[in-house]
Amino acid sequence: MFSLEHLVDLPLVWYGLILVAVLLYIVLDGFDLGVGILFPFAPSEECRNRMMNSIAPFWDGNETWLILGGGGLFAAFPLAYAILMPALYVPVIAMLLGLIFRGVAFEFRFKAPPGKRGLWDHAFHFGSLAAAFMQGTIIGAVVQGIPVEGRSFAGGAFDWLNGYSVMTGVALVFGYALLGATWTVMKTEGLTQAWARNAAVYALGWVAVFLAIVSVSMPFINPDIRALWWTIPNLFYLAPIPTASLVLILLIARDLRSSQREVRPFLCAIGVFLTAYLGLGISLYPYAVPYEVSFRQAAAAGPSQSLLLVGTVVLLPIVLAYTAYCYHVFRGKASHESGY
Repeated sequence: MFSLEHLVDLPLVWYGLILVAVLLYIVLDGFDLGVGILFPFAPSEECRNRMMNSIAPFWDGNETWLILGGGGLFAAFPLAYAILMPALYVPVIAMLLGLIFRGVAFEFRFKAPPGKRGLWDHAFHFGSLAAAFMQGTIIGAVVQGIPVEGRSFAGGAFDWLNGYSVMTGVALVFGYALLGATWTVMKTEGLTQAWARNAAVYALGWVAVFLAIVSVSMPFINPDIRALWWTIPNLFYLAPIPTASLVLILLIARDLRSSQREVRPFLCAIGVFLTAYLGLGISLYPYAVPYEVSFRQAAAAGPSQSLLLVGTVVLLPIVLAYTAYCYHVFRGKASHESGY
């Protein structure tokens, strides 16, 4: 059978591809989930229409990366999928239900007459809020580690639910709210933009607080993480990551006070997520199931990963090109007029 395993390190390639897919999902779907989180707090119906129109061309395409991340985990690392899914069935199902509610709200809100959109506004908001919160709890549960016996999950259905995972769930809600607010600053003007600047300042403060809490607490969760971050010379090698996060947060705070800065706050908010994700990835490497199964132990057979990689190499550039084209076509400010 055809195999690339003698030419490339297939488990490492797939590990990297899945991590990149998850990052793209967090950033791209994160801003439209953030718009949904902020949606009911907008100052007027016209503002809400502008916010909805700003993400209407992108939201469903952004979820492509969730499919690639989940599908890639199932196909390339079946052992990790078999352990993680029973541990996280409840939050994953709740997240998917939230995404379904949000998708239904998109379709029906545009068809509902003005003045009768309240139900769909609430479905859009609570669907976005539920999806964001559950994604955060999943991150918190994974960071704390998954109990494993042999090759199976050894815990209960609600082991994921604890104080730490609730904290990371709330943290991600504020993180997505920051992305959504800075996206709204970039894509709107006037009253909507001014309100979004204030919302971004509020969300930024909480993001800074939660980022500090997570950064300080993670080394206490696992001794390997503590040794990685708090020993010399690793401390000096890794210090640029939290330093970059702090610089980006300060840049966002400064730019939000200037009416001339519209694009950079959003790019800096993406940068904050990138540095946080990089720190998390470094802390959890090389595990596919922290802190029990490495990605090499969880990898599928070489021929299977080879076949998957051939299809991915063909299709991934097409998806990336289409995504870039879509963002190019729908660049500029969003209108309040329905055009979905």
